[in-house]
Amino acid sequence: MCAAESGRRGRRVAVIEKAERPGKKILISGGGRCNFTNLHTAPDRFLSANPHFAKSALSRYTPQDFLALVEAHGIAWHEKTLGQLFCDGSASQIVDMLLGEVARTGGQIVCDQAITQVDRADGRYRVVTQDRTLEAGALVIATGGPSIPKMGASSFAYDLARQFGLKVVEPRPALVPLTLGGDDVLFRDLSGVSADVVARAGKAAFREAALFTHRGLSGPAILQISSYWKHGEPVEIDFLPDREQDWLLGAKRSFPRQTMRALLKESLPDRLAATLAERLGLAEMLGGLTDARLRTAQEQLRRWKFWPNGTEGFAKAEVTVGGVSTAELSSKTMEAKRAAGLYVIGEAVDVTGWLGGYNFQWAWASAWAAAQSI
Repeated sequence: MCAAESGRRGRRVAVIEKAERPGKKILISGGGRCNFTNLHTAPDRFLSANPHFAKSALSRYTPQDFLALVEAHGIAWHEKTLGQLFCDGSASQIVDMLLGEVARTGGQIVCDQAITQVDRADGRYRVVTQDRTLEAGALVIATGGPSIPKMGASSFAYDLARQFGLKVVEPRPALVPLTLGGDDVLFRDLSGVSADVVARAGKAAFREAALFTHRGLSGPAILQISSYWKHGEPVEIDFLPDREQDWLLGAKRSFPRQTMRALLKESLPDRLAATLAERLGLAEMLGGLTDARLRTAQEQLRRWKFWPNGTEGFAKAEVTVGGVSTAELSSKTMEAKRAAGLYVIGEAVDVTGWLGGYNFQWAWASAWAAAQSI
């Protein structure tokens, strides 16, 4: 994206790609259909040590701008849910679109290139690979974070940034499944069961599906909340977010001979309903339970605490929280304040979006912003 926009402005551009082909993360995104942006993009849907940093780029290159590019290339798309836009066909259409834009402006994309050295002298950057050396007045770091290492992801961006004196906010996995231990291990027996819930961590809350796995918790609600969760803190799940206050007491009055398990099965999968009823210790009919016990059960079901012992790590994380510190960069141009001509964009920066196309939109917007300055 940055190469295409820079080329459109008359710059001679070369993209050095370590992989044997470009856009591998794009190709696997969105189940192979690429969730390429989100119509609800706004700065408050991104995490960063500086929550204001992303405002400039996001306001100047919007989801509608990228959508116009998609439509100009004749790529059919649809909104799946919550503002998430996908290709009707394949993610390869987005890769082909970007490659076409680079080629149209005369840019080069050189694949299968391992970078062995980067340095700067006399105001120019020199990049050395196993078979060539390139020099330019501007160098853009667009190599992402360490999420999904099997796709070739690494901490290269951070190492290069540090080489030029830029600080890095400690990276950690985000949009990642959580693992459970201790008493919560019993819930692993529910592997494959999902439910629509509200998940909370700290002040953040998301209503989407949660999925029990053989290692712990996953699903969109959990992936979202994982970006906010901190070790040693609980994740709270509201298993029945649509229930009114004191709904259990109402059920007791109306259906005194019904059991908790039977009642929960009306709204939750059978196996989950049975497990929750068992953990609540309420096997009797509702009519035989005191109002106090039912109020306690209501609160437990509204704020069921899980205590994750970790995450599934960068191997399963869709993105990375942390990265090159925004304090080191211009929010308008993405240029490093202490290294003229050095730019950092996309996931390499300490800006991380929600699940659902937000991280792609940050990639497009930060790339566009840098290109206007190069």
